[in-house]
This record gives sequence, structure tokens and C-alpha cells, in this order.
Amino acid sequence: MNYVIQVFDDLDAIDAHVWDELLSRQEAPTPFMRHAYLSAMQRSGSASPESGWTLRIMSLWQPGPQGKTLTAACPIYLKTHSRGEYVFDFAWADAYERHGLAYYPKALVAPPFTPVPGSRLLACSAEARQALLAALRQWCEAQALPSLHILFASPDDLRACQQVGMLERSQVQFHWQNQGWRDFDHFLSSLNQEKRKKIRQERRKVQEAGVTFRAVRGPEMSAEDWALLMRCYQQTYWEHGNPPYLRPAFFEAMQRDMPENWLLFVAEHGTQAIGISLIGLKLDAHQQPEVAYGRYWGALARVDCLHFEACYYQPIEWCIAHQVQRFEGGAQGEHKMARALLPIPTHSAHWLAHPGFSEAVERFLERENQGITNYMDELQAHSPLKKQVL
Repeated sequence: MNYVIQVFDDLDAIDAHVWDELLSRQEAPTPFMRHAYLSAMQRSGSASPESGWTLRIMSLWQPGPQGKTLTAACPIYLKTHSRGEYVFDFAWADAYERHGLAYYPKALVAPPFTPVPGSRLLACSAEARQALLAALRQWCEAQALPSLHILFASPDDLRACQQVGMLERSQVQFHWQNQGWRDFDHFLSSLNQEKRKKIRQERRKVQEAGVTFRAVRGPEMSAEDWALLMRCYQQTYWEHGNPPYLRPAFFEAMQRDMPENWLLFVAEHGTQAIGISLIGLKLDAHQQPEVAYGRYWGALARVDCLHFEACYYQPIEWCIAHQVQRFEGGAQGEHKMARALLPIPTHSAHWLAHPGFSEAVERFLERENQGITNYMDELQAHSPLKKQVL
């Protein structure tokens, strides 16, 4: 199949409906690969050349009598650092520097600041996906880029990457799977006694502190809700000594363009709002929530166990009530297992232009991936779920 390859520096070069329709045909679409989400990252300045993220769009088109049809596409970010990715390659960059080689700029295929597994190489067929990946590699070589990284990729993406010999890297996240529980107590009954007791104690501490919660979907969020979200989000980053990644204009775009994909839990003490937990939502064909994603949290007051209540127990209870299939708790966090979020492997693919470093990284990943396998086995042995009697 002959494709017309085009590289753009603005996502608006592709119609939003065309992009989102292609995304919807993938095996693992998420709202974080939507046209509006990626465009908001760019236009708000959150992921921009000034912040070390320069966007390019790789696209493949099939000519036809009615005009050209988009058959494959993906965002590429030229990165001048490794922050905001959640797949850590700082040691690789340090090794390049110590050998007098440039590690940056590198090419990254993933939505910025969003460690959510899902489709990255959007394509109408396996053949088109393979052609897109080939075009990516050729472009990176033509641009003299030292490496290409496809993060938190879907199984279809990984198969395409494996076929061209890219290096695979594994990590662990913690996700909650809905097993059809009637309510939160029914869910608790599936846990062993120690974890069940711990969760009840943590929830009780928040209740006894006089904190209540209000859940509000994006379309119903008020201007005050969005302002509170921004304030709490910024507060969390400043408390950890880091400037916040996302700028106010990003949240303004979400309020305007993607409100249906957000759910906010507001923690209140009397009439005063003291914290938030923002959840992303993937909707099914009937616009019903199908998957929930823990995204941002923040608090303006100190309350024991408020983080666990806002970020885990309230979302899980809401997911049970709304028959949501899965709640993904975000990157890292072994402590999530005690809240019944179980370990799942996530995968990324990497290409390094330098043969010597590629071989060295391959040997490193063989050891690291085996370590991840052993780690998964160890985590499974400490599952919070009741032991099944055979």
C-alpha cells in the first residue's frame, strides 16, 4: 500500500473529528489521546517548546477519488528533558553525557504528563500501523534524533514495535477491577480481614473529622469548582517543591471542550471546601462511564487519611454505583495494593540510534524486566483479596 506521509507542527492541521474517529477504532482508546486534550496541552503552553515539549504530528494518508483519507497518525514530542513521562531514563541520559554524546532532543510518542496505558500508534489496520512506525523511524533518522520512545503502549502498538526489533521495557501500575459488587460493603467483603479493617478505620477517621464529599460531573461543575481544582492542583506541586506542569488555560480548555470526561470529588468541612480529587473518564458508545482514571488531587487542610478517601475510596464507591469496569490509580504506588488496586504490567518500546548504547540498554532491560516479573510475583503473593478455597 502506498501512503502519503505528512508531518505537521500543529494538531489543527488534522480535523478533530477525523482524528477522534481514528482514535475510536483502536483497541485501547483513552480520552488523553483525543484531539482536544493534546491540543489543550499545546495551546495552553503546558507542553510547548518553552517547557521542553515540541509537538510534531506524523500522519499517513491514502489517496482516493473522494480525496485523501487519514489511515494512521500519532503525536511526536521532541523533548529536551525527561520530566513528565513516568518512564524514567535519567540514567540513560547520564550515560550518554558521560561519554560526550547528546541524549536530547529525543522523540517521544505519548500524551504529556499522562501515565495512562492506551493506544499510541493510531491506525486503521495492522499494516498501516507498521507503516506509521516505519515512517517514525525514518523521520527520526533523518532528523538525527538519538532515540524514539513509545510509552505506556497498547498490545497492538507493542506487536508492531516488536516486529521492528524495538526494545521493550516493563513497569507496574495498580488498577482496581470491578467484579460486579453491589456496594462498597460488598466490595470490602472480598478482602482479607486485615485490609478490610484498615480501610474501615481510614474511612472512619475522615468521617469523624467532619469531612463529607460531593461528586460532580464535569458538565455540572461550577466556575468555583474549576477554580478550586486549579488551586488544589497547584498547591500539591508547590508543596513538593515543583512548579505545576499544567497551566490554567489547560483546565479552561477541558471545561470548554471535554467536560464529559471529568469527575470531581470535593471534600468539604461544613461549608468550606478543603480538597479535591479529579478523575478522568472514558465513555462507551452510549456515553456512559466505562473506565476511570485517577489524575490529580490536592488539599487545603490537613486531615488524617483524606488522601486515601479522596483518591481511592470515593472513586471506587462511585465506580461500583455506576458499574464502571476499571479504576486506574496512576503511576507507581505500592501502597495502593492495601486499597485493593492490584498490580498490572505496563509496557513501553524504545529505539536508540547508537548501536553500542542500544546493546547496553538491551542488556539492562533484560535484567530489569526479569526484576519486574519477580516483583509482580511477589506482589501477587501479598494480594489483599481473600484466598480462594479450591
